[in-house]
Amino acid sequence: MDRWVPAGLPAAGSDSSSAWSSLLRHPWRLLALLCLAQIVCWTLAPALINPAPPGDVVEGFMWGREWVLLTYKHPQLPGWLLETSHLLTGSFRWPQYLLSQLTISTTFVLVYLLARDMLGPRRALAAVLFMPSIYFFGWPAVQFNHDYAQMPFWAAICWLLWRAGRGGGPGWWLALGLVSGVGLYAKFSTGLLLAFGALWLLADARARSRLATPWPWLGLAIFLAVAAPLAIELYRIDFLPLTYFADRDQWVSAHRARLYYIGVQMAGLAGFFVVLAISGLLRRSPAPEAPVERGILVYLVWMGLGPAILIMVASLFTGTGEAWGAPMYNLVGVVVLAFFGHRLGVAEMRKLVVCAFVCIVAVSSAYAALRWTGCNLKGRMDAVCWPARPISQEAEAVWRAAVPGRLDIVGGDTNLAMLAGLNAYDKPSIFTDLNMRFAPWITRQRLYDHGMLMIWSGREVPPQLRAWVGDLPVKTVPFNWSLKAAPVLVSFAVIPPGTRHLPVALDSQTRHPRD
Repeated sequence: MDRWVPAGLPAAGSDSSSAWSSLLRHPWRLLALLCLAQIVCWTLAPALINPAPPGDVVEGFMWGREWVLLTYKHPQLPGWLLETSHLLTGSFRWPQYLLSQLTISTTFVLVYLLARDMLGPRRALAAVLFMPSIYFFGWPAVQFNHDYAQMPFWAAICWLLWRAGRGGGPGWWLALGLVSGVGLYAKFSTGLLLAFGALWLLADARARSRLATPWPWLGLAIFLAVAAPLAIELYRIDFLPLTYFADRDQWVSAHRARLYYIGVQMAGLAGFFVVLAISGLLRRSPAPEAPVERGILVYLVWMGLGPAILIMVASLFTGTGEAWGAPMYNLVGVVVLAFFGHRLGVAEMRKLVVCAFVCIVAVSSAYAALRWTGCNLKGRMDAVCWPARPISQEAEAVWRAAVPGRLDIVGGDTNLAMLAGLNAYDKPSIFTDLNMRFAPWITRQRLYDHGMLMIWSGREVPPQLRAWVGDLPVKTVPFNWSLKAAPVLVSFAVIPPGTRHLPVALDSQTRHPRD
């Protein structure tokens, strides 16, 4: 087990009076600086550049204001957190980016705590320093969604299970049950890690012996009590998330190459392998290896790599979303340090620190530069390029010119309708895909009482909306969004309250998800 250089003694090759030596003697300080850099850079970069939130974030905000337990896609903890961030700040511009980075920084801390218990503080800090080089902790993390909401839960479950299985007191088992149950509210795929954890608990003799005490079973009872509302709601909505998963699986299988998912995961880990090579940990060392308990190695490989490898193998036979792996690489650095940590000296640590901060600053800066040039100079209409606030303002103006009451429902092109409703003062509900199964907060009576604003892009009414729009007046408005590209056209049609004949399809619509 590694021990940190005691305060007052100089680390080899370093000046004991320097700030560097101080940071080395106090790993929590360096960890705090790392988290601070992650939060500041990855909050400011997208908040200053993006006029609209990413697509999943807009959806999360719109669903979060409904405060439902479960939608046809996922449990709604991310939506609740997004809505809470808006209620606390009044903004849709930056809180979601801060929220995303808080979850990632929390993951950093939890990974450090697990690695410290197993390998000591020096190797634990080094393991966390690897994490900013992994793609999933950077570029895509500006989109706070279910994949990122579950990330700290995966890290927490791994730490709590290890502590509980290695003889921790009752509190570890109770916390494990609570965190495991709440983790399912972030995304059902947290259950995959729980399955791996259960198998380890049964296979490891020392952990299995804890089953003779009442505390694991009380933890299980807490887990079941927390998860029960999700199970009840899943049954109530006729297991729609499973249908969504099957439809999405079919779409991915039809539109992605067989090795696509594995290729994306390897690309996402490319920076990690580069930093590993730069660090010097792969060099041969004449120093004898510090022994690492075999049980630690088994646990790290099983819990840290097992789920990711299983999904990669499964992707050869079924459709798998490229972002699914986001929470599955939390422990990659810990695995590396468990095998090569005996080679970690001051020079290697210095390289890891430099690489970690360079990754955070350089990649966040590159994100800002490429997003800005993509929208403004290249005219590439990404989701974040849409002029969100002007569209919401125009939507309300169109509605109030025709109807005296509040704007209560938006629909049409779902992605654009959500964007139109996002910043609207009345906080309208989204009628997802004009399908009441996907938007159970919309009823025929509510449509009759309050009407709806239809929104779509372009002048031509899309075929799927013609039965709704009919002969209603349509207003088409150009919106500037780029320094080079032409304005984008957005059309609005008001379906006033009191309209009785509404072509609402409750069960006949089919969804082909692409996200």
